[in-house]
Amino acid sequence: MLNNMNPDAARPSTDPNDVQVSSLARRIHGWSWQAFPIGMGTGAVYVTMSAIKYHSKVLTVIETIFFFINMVLFVLNMSTLLIQALLYPRQALRLIKDPVKGIFVPLCVLSFATIIIGTINYAVPSGHVHPGFIYDLFWVYVTFSLVVCLPMLMIWFNKPHDLTTFTPAWAFLVFPMMLVGVVAFNALRVIPPEDPRALGVLLVGYFFQGLGFFVTFIYICIYIIRIMTTGFLDGHQANGAFVACGPPGFTALALINLGDRAMEILPHHNLVSPAAGEIWYASSVMAGLLLFGLAVFFFVFGALPYWFKLHKHLSEILGCWALTFPNVGWINVIKVLGDVFHIEGFYVLHVVMTVVICITWAVLFVLTVVAFWRGKIFMANGQDVLEDTFEEGERFQMVDPGRTWDVRGGGVGNRF
Repeated sequence: MLNNMNPDAARPSTDPNDVQVSSLARRIHGWSWQAFPIGMGTGAVYVTMSAIKYHSKVLTVIETIFFFINMVLFVLNMSTLLIQALLYPRQALRLIKDPVKGIFVPLCVLSFATIIIGTINYAVPSGHVHPGFIYDLFWVYVTFSLVVCLPMLMIWFNKPHDLTTFTPAWAFLVFPMMLVGVVAFNALRVIPPEDPRALGVLLVGYFFQGLGFFVTFIYICIYIIRIMTTGFLDGHQANGAFVACGPPGFTALALINLGDRAMEILPHHNLVSPAAGEIWYASSVMAGLLLFGLAVFFFVFGALPYWFKLHKHLSEILGCWALTFPNVGWINVIKVLGDVFHIEGFYVLHVVMTVVICITWAVLFVLTVVAFWRGKIFMANGQDVLEDTFEEGERFQMVDPGRTWDVRGGGVGNRF
C-alpha cells in the first residue's frame, strides 16, 4: 500500500509512523478486540434503562436508539476484524495469542448477549421477532460462548502468567459462559412457562451460571491475593478493578430472576415437588442478596482509589469502558430487590445509578472519539503494516532514476 510509486514515498525514514501506508490500512491493522467494550458499554445504557420501574414511551425510544448503535458497533467490529484476518492474518493471530489483548476476544460474545437482550426488550413486544426465534438465539449464544471460550482458555493457559500482574479482566475468558444465566432469564420472559422448551432453558441457565460464577470467583480470590501483594491496581489496570463487580452482580441478578421463572415452570411440569419452585425462588433471593453485597463492596473498593491510580492518557481510554458494563448486574439487582421487598427507595437508587451509567457513557464516548481522531487508538504504524503485508524474503521493488529501493520481510528503504 505504498503511495503511487512516489520516489519520495519510497525514501527510507527513521520514524515508523512516517512510512507511507494509507490510513485505512493502518486502521484495519491496528484494530483489536478491545473495541467490543464500547458496544458493551452502549448496551449497558439500555439494559439498565429498561429495568427502570416507571417507564415512559420516550425512555423506550431512547433505549431503542442505543440498541441500534450497539448493533452498528458490533457489525463494525466483527467486519473490521474479519478484514484484518484476511489481509493481515499474522496480526490477527498475534492478537489472539497476545497474553493481554487475547483476553478481550470473548467480549464479542458478551456484546452479542446485549444484542439478544435488546431484541427481547424491543423487537418481541413490537411483533418483529417471534418468541420461537429467541429460543433459537439462546442456543446460538450458548454455542457461540463455548466455541469462543474453550479454545481461548486452552491458548491462554498453555503459557505461564505472572500473578503479580494479575487483573480481574483475565476472567473475561469465562464471562460469556457466566452470562448464559442472564440470557436465559431474559429468554424465559417471552417463552411461556408451560412450553417444554422453557424447562431446558431454565436448567441450562442455572448450569452455566454456576459454572461461570465459581470459576470467576477463583479469579476474584487471586485478585485479592494480588492486591495484598502489590497494593491497589494502578495505571490502565485500575479499570480492571471494576470487573470484579461483574461475577457476583450478574450472578445475583440471574439467580433471583431464574428463581422467579422456576416458581412458574417447575409446577407446570410437576417436577421435584409442589413447593420446589417457591423453594428455589426463596433460596435464590437470599443468595442474590448476599452476592449483591459482595458486588457493591468490590465497586466501592475499586472506586475509592481509582482517580489516584489511573493514568490519564487518551491512549488507554478503551480500558475505561470497564466502568460501565461490569456494573450493570448489581445495579439492576437494586431494582429487582425493590420488586421483591416492595421498597420504593430501591427504585430511586436504581434510577440514580442508571443516570450515572449514562453520564459515564457520554464522557467515555466523547473521549474515545477524540482518541480515535488523534490516532491514539486503533492506529498501527506503517512499519508494522508493511511487516505483515510482505512475506519473509519477498521483494517489492520501486525504481527511481538512479536509485532502487527494496522491501524485504517488511523492511523498507534497504538500498541494494
